[in-house]
Amino acid sequence: MIVAFSISPSGGDETGGVSAAVAEAVRVVRASGLPCETNAMFTNIEGDWDEVMAVVKQAVDVVAASSRRVGLVLKADIRPGFAGQLTAKVQRVEDQLRH
Repeated sequence: MIVAFSISPSGGDETGGVSAAVAEAVRVVRASGLPCETNAMFTNIEGDWDEVMAVVKQAVDVVAASSRRVGLVLKADIRPGFAGQLTAKVQRVEDQLRH
C-alpha cells in the first residue's frame, strides 16, 4: 500500500511556520527504511498496512510531543500483491505522456 499523509501541528514558529515539527515527522519516516518521498504538501510511504500505519503513528507522536494539537490528512492506495508502486505509478503516467 501507498499512504500519502500530512501532519500539521497547531500553531507554529513566530512566522506561523511548521517546518521544524514537520522535519521531525519526516525524520521518523526516513528512519523507518520504507520507500518514501516528501514533497511540498505530503509525505508518501510504501509498505504493508501494519508497518506503514505504525510509521504514521510514530510521526504523529513526535509532532504531538511539541504541539498540543495535531492535524492528520491521510490518503491510502491499498492494492494487495503490488510493491514498488511509489515509482511505478509515476512511471506509467510518464510513459503515457511520451505517446
